[in-house]
Amino acid sequence: MASLVSSSSSSIAVCLISLSFVSVAVMAATPRRAIDVPFQKNYVPTWAFDHISYFNGGDEVQLCLDKSTGTGFQSRGSYLFGHFSMHIKMVPGDSAGTVTAFYLSSQNSEHDEIDFEFLGNRTDQPYILQTNVFSGGKGDREQRIYLWFDPTKDYHSYSVLWNMHQIVFFVDDVPIRVFKNSKDLGVKYPFNQPMKIYSSLWNADDWATRGGLEKTDWSRAPFVASYRGFHIDGCEASADAKFCATQGMQWWDQKEFQDLDGPQYRRLQWVRQKYTIYNYCADQSRYPTMPPECHRDRDV
Repeated sequence: MASLVSSSSSSIAVCLISLSFVSVAVMAATPRRAIDVPFQKNYVPTWAFDHISYFNGGDEVQLCLDKSTGTGFQSRGSYLFGHFSMHIKMVPGDSAGTVTAFYLSSQNSEHDEIDFEFLGNRTDQPYILQTNVFSGGKGDREQRIYLWFDPTKDYHSYSVLWNMHQIVFFVDDVPIRVFKNSKDLGVKYPFNQPMKIYSSLWNADDWATRGGLEKTDWSRAPFVASYRGFHIDGCEASADAKFCATQGMQWWDQKEFQDLDGPQYRRLQWVRQKYTIYNYCADQSRYPTMPPECHRDRDV
């Protein structure tokens, strides 16, 4: 991956992803309601198969991390635009050093990627949600927020809407970030490389928590992240596709999904003002000249 339930030692290392999606609120430009399907319909495990556990016929899955390994899964197909959603319940308790990731990624040299990364923390300290966008091999567009709820207590929806005009990150239907197509400003945009969808739970205590100062407490292993939903509504394409055969005809291509509406922009501003703790657009040490997309994305 680009960058980028603690249990007692006697706990059984099992992994659970629950598969019921919360209904999408009715808003003018809110993506269509996610559809619950079993894990096996859209996804396959990619590594450490014995660290993934299935429940209720694959409606729920758990990923487990112990000192030997983490684990992960990926979509069966590759997609060029669409709506991709997952319900996740994060590792509870002392999760410092762990990263739970949900992201889209291309397989070509000029890398495209759309990231949710959930950075664990010490007990009673909040999770940090980091988002990033790679386009044409360029990343370094990190933003970090605190969530307005405890993501370890229950399932919450994390989703991406991706079309020719914008990429929108949603948390429970609240837009937390927009990355607009700014090719006219000289900014590359992911539009011609299909991506697979991935999720993983892994140890990143060299950087994840306070820049690597807080290390994983392995006495609390196994660490467990739980999932359900497994919703994919996208244009499936071969890895070398340059466009989607149904481009312009899908619901996400329509005018109401080419920008956020007024209420959504107000929710985005609410996140910016109350919960954002890092924004690359405001980091003058890294970017003495503000990147050109920042104003268009309303990041400042």
